[in-house]
Amino acid sequence: MKLYDVSNNTTVIIKDEKVIIPPWSLEIKKGDVLQFDHIDGMYSYCKDKDENIVHPAAWTEVEIVGKKEG
Repeated sequence: MKLYDVSNNTTVIIKDEKVIIPPWSLEIKKGDVLQFDHIDGMYSYCKDKDENIVHPAAWTEVEIVGKKEG
């Protein structure tokens, strides 16, 4: 599933081998678990396990793990 098809506040696992990110974003690898917040243009706003903000491309292939309550 593409990240742009995922509901806000959802936990996802990255499935792409190479994740497109903006130059200022931290690296994201296949298998990383992220808390997806929302899409912002061609990138997204997510947090990694350490609460770092990361920005995978909106078309990144992901698998849904769970939905954040609240």
